Amino acid sequence: MPLVRIDISHDAPPTLGRDIGQLIYAAMTDLINVPADDKFQIIARHGQGELVFPASYLGVEYSPGIVFIQITLNQGRSIELKKAFYKRIADDVQARLGVRRQDVFINLIEVAKENWSFGNGEMQYAPAPG
Repeated sequence: MPLVRIDISHDAPPTLGRDIGQLIYAAMTDLINVPADDKFQIIARHGQGELVFPASYLGVEYSPGIVFIQITLNQGRSIELKKAFYKRIADDVQARLGVRRQDVFINLIEVAKENWSFGNGEMQYAPAPG
């Protein structure tokens, strides 16, 4: 059920967004119990001035190669699991794609299961009548 949005510069290599998406999907299935085939991603490229960020924040220095990752998913994962998930993505993106760990910005949006419709105008995860 996660919906992943990856926002990168239009100057990034052509396959970077898709490659980051693959690494995120692997981390989701390996670490946070996302089922196989549950892969919904939006990859957007932005021109100069369309990715706005400070030179540094909370001791992290950013470059023009910053990657914004926003993941909407069901609530309920522990703090420790989220920490491991963030680390895995940053480590993999740096090791496999050469993006600086400092430039991997991740935001999770947790929602209740009933906040999804996967098509047909239906609430596939509707609460049981009771």
